[in-house]
Amino acid sequence: MNEIKKMIPYLLAIATSFYLLPLLGSSTGDFMMIMLIVMPLTCFAISFIYGYKNGWSLLFPVTVGILFIPAIFIHFNSSAWVYIVGYAVISFAGVYFGKTFKK
Repeated sequence: MNEIKKMIPYLLAIATSFYLLPLLGSSTGDFMMIMLIVMPLTCFAISFIYGYKNGWSLLFPVTVGILFIPAIFIHFNSSAWVYIVGYAVISFAGVYFGKTFKK
């Protein structure tokens, strides 16, 4: 339970990027730029900080992937399902490199 409490601020930051950043887009090009560059960089950076401060956790990247599911229905279409795995992998890499960088 203590591990989940440590994750909450980081997950809220990632959820904010998943749900608020798409509001900045006004065209398909904007949405693609946000989904392919801004959101992955944000996800990686926040996951890196989490990994640096808290060490390794497999639950964190899995939760990041799950957090993206409602964003598909709110902002995107069914072709965005593949991004669930993508954001989970990016988060996995961020946590791993954050943990490794601390050592």
